[in-house]
Amino acid sequence: MTDPSRLPSDVDLETASAARCYDYYLGGSHNFEVDRELARKVESRVPHVKPLAQDNRAFLRRAVRYCLRQGIRQFLDIGSGIPTVGNVHEIAQDLDPEARVLYVDNEPVAVAHSRTILEGNDRADVVQADLAEIDGILGSEQAARLLDPEQPIAVMMVALFHFVPDSARPAEILRSYHEWMAPGSFLGFSHVTSDHYPELLQSIIDLYAGSSNPVTSRSHDEIRELLADFELVDPGLVYVPEWRPDTEEDRWQDPARSLVYGGLGHKV
Repeated sequence: MTDPSRLPSDVDLETASAARCYDYYLGGSHNFEVDRELARKVESRVPHVKPLAQDNRAFLRRAVRYCLRQGIRQFLDIGSGIPTVGNVHEIAQDLDPEARVLYVDNEPVAVAHSRTILEGNDRADVVQADLAEIDGILGSEQAARLLDPEQPIAVMMVALFHFVPDSARPAEILRSYHEWMAPGSFLGFSHVTSDHYPELLQSIIDLYAGSSNPVTSRSHDEIRELLADFELVDPGLVYVPEWRPDTEEDRWQDPARSLVYGGLGHKV
């Protein structure tokens, strides 16, 4: 990732990207010094930010497995970021090679790397688009090839909406996707909060303010309101270590230190 000549032309090498910082937290190598500089500053104030990111990714995997057990075989992962081990298509296609996955991200490095690792996989693809470009995503050639809007789908929006300010009307965006989703579909959703550790979360907000992805914190009630069109799967909207952990050790001694609420919504 150090040779600019091999990068997509629209990569901003001067401004830190949330997707590339997240890649750093997860131990990936698709990030630049500007991203690592910001990530190290975050780590100095929130020393457990790497476990926090890893736990959020573990929540994604558990949510995908739950949807697979409910018979879901098509997935739309929006804000998918830079692919790492255990991404949606690996989980889904390990259980059923016929499962279909469409990734969406607006970060060019994430999209370029996704295209590389998905080469030869005719049941997974990626679209470069912003969350709010709903018609562009759902009307894309990739969506037409991979997704059947008449059948239930799992839409993953994990660690995404805290990058959507109130001015962008996040509730309206979610409602548009809800209207498109067939009955029986699911929405995987996680979002940072300052409910219990406001100082820690404020450190992240302050540091990300100068990045290409400023952070908006929301309370439990505010996040639940965003998900009002969905019926939440038990245990509801909880800190991600508490959402159907694989083992008791995964639950964390103090789940609130994860700073992230997660839940799985069901369109009845």
